[in-house]
Amino acid sequence: MSTNVGTTDKVIRIVVGLALLLTPFVANLSIFDNSFAVYVSLAVGAVLVLTALMGSCPLYSIFGIKTNKV
Repeated sequence: MSTNVGTTDKVIRIVVGLALLLTPFVANLSIFDNSFAVYVSLAVGAVLVLTALMGSCPLYSIFGIKTNKV
C-alpha cells in the first residue's frame, strides 16, 4: 500500500479524529443520547486516526488522490 496522505492531511485527520473519539464522552450534546450517533462518531474518528497513522487512505487510492509530495 503506497503512501497517499500528506503531512497537512495527516494533522487534520488526527485532530478531527481525536475530536470525534472524545466528543461523545466529554461534551454533553443531545445528539449523543442516541447510541447510534456515539458508534458512528467513534468509528469515523478511529478510521481517520488510523489512516493518518498508516499514511494511506483506501478511498484516496480508489479515486487516485494523493496529498503527499512525491
